Amino acid sequence: MSSGITTRQATASDFPAAQSWLSAAGLPVEDLTPDHMQHFLLTLANESPVGMIGLEEFGSVGLLRSLVVDPSVRNAGIGARLVAALESMAARQGVAELWLLTIDADPYFANLGYLVTDRSSAPDVIKETAEFSSLCPGDAVLMRKCLLERSLERD
Repeated sequence: MSSGITTRQATASDFPAAQSWLSAAGLPVEDLTPDHMQHFLLTLANESPVGMIGLEEFGSVGLLRSLVVDPSVRNAGIGARLVAALESMAARQGVAELWLLTIDADPYFANLGYLVTDRSSAPDVIKETAEFSSLCPGDAVLMRKCLLERSLERD
């Protein structure tokens, strides 16, 4: 499936489709605007959107949000490709650690190196996000990945 697959930064014109797609996947959209699309990556297969992921940056801390992959291409590596692209983008922008909240994808993210973390240990900037404070239920699993460790492993 790697033939014809590209990943690009989303644009404001992608917002209506993104909002529809994220809503259909049960992911939060209430706090998103077209301006947020500059923080999203979109994967296309033969020029059709098949996956999307977003980032909220707070200096050296980032919140990974809204990974969604079209059901027709699940298990083809699109999600892992998007997560890796987002991690690279975040690291280039100075993000040292990524946090995420999930209802049911914790095994998936654990396979990508994210660790389940107690919600009380989240940095204040993460606790203050709409996703943490109101959009995700209180029993959502909080996970963390240190990008600095990843870059040190390559040296």
